[in-house]
Amino acid sequence: MTVHEVSESESATPSGPEVEDLPLLAEAFGLGEVQRAAFLAEGIMNRNWRLETAAGPYALKLLCDVPADVARRNADVLTGVAAAGLPVCSPVRTRDGQSVLQLGSRNYLVSPWATGSHREGTELALAEVESFGALVAAIHDALHSQSGMTLPPADRRPWAKVTNPEAAIAKADRLLASIASIGDPTAFDDLARDLLEERKILIDKHRMGAPAAVEAPGPFGWTHGDLQYRNILREGGAVTAVLDWDRIAVKPLGEEVARTAQVQFGGEHGSLDLERVAAFVAGYRTVRTLPAADLADAVDRRSTVVEAHVRLLDLRVPLRSRRPWARRADGAE
Repeated sequence: MTVHEVSESESATPSGPEVEDLPLLAEAFGLGEVQRAAFLAEGIMNRNWRLETAAGPYALKLLCDVPADVARRNADVLTGVAAAGLPVCSPVRTRDGQSVLQLGSRNYLVSPWATGSHREGTELALAEVESFGALVAAIHDALHSQSGMTLPPADRRPWAKVTNPEAAIAKADRLLASIASIGDPTAFDDLARDLLEERKILIDKHRMGAPAAVEAPGPFGWTHGDLQYRNILREGGAVTAVLDWDRIAVKPLGEEVARTAQVQFGGEHGSLDLERVAAFVAGYRTVRTLPAADLADAVDRRSTVVEAHVRLLDLRVPLRSRRPWARRADGAE
């Protein structure tokens, strides 16, 4: 973990909060004196720090990837999820009851510091995996209970997520063009080029079997949106906190189950730990019903997303390119 201490003499840096913001944050949230701010380098969407304060440790988030009004709504959602007895960090409120504090153009959110460590799903015992499946179902239940209250009603069936093969190949071609424009390609660029060419072959191979974009079958509702292992803290065999609620959205529940199984129990070389996938789904079904046909549909659609997935290249390749049109993170012209 990368740590940056913030002192009163330090000027604002890309990896640190505005120094003059710290006493204002401490006063507004009732934290007491901020003794140290440690930058948490793991996050890639928002910017996060661990604050050591007179009142104890806290997590500080500078909102970069979610609008302030959505963050406020999600903070209210977390308060309800915590009230249901689930392991989440309900945000700290300011003295006047606000969850998000605006200082100039910057919006901050403070949460209690949660203990635990991030463990990959493939490292978990089967009993832990099954309990995690039950927890995901309990999260869906808790979010459902807030539909029409803290959250808008989830009364419109969403469209099932599917990646268009032509669009995926066109995106790969744009990234390949960006790589070709680099005058001093690195080993990363060479590897990216080879992987993109392989991805195009894979997408084309399964083009005819791609599912259609239709309304999602089966149960749907509000979901967490990103239950990867880096958003789960564990201690003593139990989940101590589910983090990063910025992606709350109405989706097919089978889609979240399929995605979570893939990101939690998939290996580095594309293999899935099927024993743990089965335990995870079995745990989910101890709390909520999820028909086999609906889960199979979600898995089929997830496969098209994974085939076309180039997220890390989205972030890296345009930065390496010298073409002006390639500066955008999604590779679009």
